[in-house]
Amino acid sequence: MIGVDLRALTQPVGIMRIMATILTCLCFSLVATVGHVSSPYWVWCMFTWCFCFFFTLLILILEFTTVNTKLPFAWDDFTTALAMLASLMYLSASIMYPVFFTCSTCHRQIGASVVSWVCFGVYAGEVALTRLHPSGQNSGFLSSLPGIMKMLETFLACLIFTSLEISQFSGSPGLQWCVAVYCLCFIFAILIILLSTGRLTSFFPFPFDKLVIVYNILAAVMYMTAMVIWPLYSFRANKRPSTCGHICPWDKLVVVTFMTILNAIVYTLDTAYSIRLVFCVRDQ
Repeated sequence: MIGVDLRALTQPVGIMRIMATILTCLCFSLVATVGHVSSPYWVWCMFTWCFCFFFTLLILILEFTTVNTKLPFAWDDFTTALAMLASLMYLSASIMYPVFFTCSTCHRQIGASVVSWVCFGVYAGEVALTRLHPSGQNSGFLSSLPGIMKMLETFLACLIFTSLEISQFSGSPGLQWCVAVYCLCFIFAILIILLSTGRLTSFFPFPFDKLVIVYNILAAVMYMTAMVIWPLYSFRANKRPSTCGHICPWDKLVVVTFMTILNAIVYTLDTAYSIRLVFCVRDQ
């Protein structure tokens, strides 16, 4: 039986979600009135605002109608994870959009940038409220440290994909290996998140946590090779052109390099923590 729960809209987290929905709608509406810009960074920013608007509104509707209690996964875990993901996405969009698409006379773009930063603060506040919830409900995979690191790994991979262009790696086997690393690790990280969130890991005929450790080790090693190969092949005899514009293809190589290094660090930390969790903590 579907009912109505007014507390979903009147409690502090609900009020913050309503604010986030309104601000997000305002943000992408301001940008839409300016017009489309042919840039993957513009697409990422617009995707961020639309994605967060849709899922935040969906959460409000599901909690208001109490449909969330009928879903076959940990709802509090899901909403906390989504707030964390939205915070990361908004942080990246709030940096990208004013850097690449705002000028001193671009009033609507400046307004969208300010609203985007405010919305980032709202989502960060929601994360703080849900993570500090005294009931201890946030015990699912996505709210745990391994789950957070998995989300961070996929998020950084998305930023890498946003900066990739076929012309950057089409003629280089070394760079093609790096792209293969980004794609394979992203796919397997998504699979781990889905299997863990859907509580399907018990159907495996072997310990899933040890399989994840093997994957983390392989992913960390693969990212370390990409961390060396990508800048080596990308910047060899390839200085920044003097005619490079505001959104320069050469700068995208720098973004990919930086994100590769960050993701290699995250995968290494994820591996170390998973090994400690499985072989040290659980054996005590």
